[in-house]
Amino acid sequence: MVDLDGVPIYIGQSIDGIRSRVRRHLTSARSDIIANRQIDVWEVAEVWAWPAEGTEAINALEAALFAAFDAQSPLMNGSIPVSGVRVEPYAPVQTLNVMPIEERDRRKDPAVRLPRQIEHYQRLVDYILVVKDAPHLRRSVDAHYARLSRYHRGFLHQDNAPLGSEDKIDTP
Repeated sequence: MVDLDGVPIYIGQSIDGIRSRVRRHLTSARSDIIANRQIDVWEVAEVWAWPAEGTEAINALEAALFAAFDAQSPLMNGSIPVSGVRVEPYAPVQTLNVMPIEERDRRKDPAVRLPRQIEHYQRLVDYILVVKDAPHLRRSVDAHYARLSRYHRGFLHQDNAPLGSEDKIDTP
């Protein structure tokens, strides 16, 4: 699953078809990453898919893609696939758009995105404090914090004015 900026946020696998798996993730609490508040489905703009045949090939591809994409930007997976194979991510064979480009552009507006992501961050922290505290959830909250910091900077600089320039006061 890929966010509004084209950055992968989750790597998973499916043997029953990509559309049905994505639909379960985006619409159902049966998905652990949704139930645990690890990802916000509002951020999911695309799904990239790579075909593989057989359990070994699927597991190896998932682990290799996880390692490559996680090194670029921390992913928010429940379990972390382990593999000694390191590959550079190559272009997906299939890309599925989850929303129209116009909606993606609207959601990328810092004034829309920052408040939404603050709420999501708070829900994830609350889930950890009240329901379940686990290493993969703490890893996700750390990844969300880094993303939230980026959205915060985008919000502050959205008009391209130097930060604080309107607040300067001349003093004698």
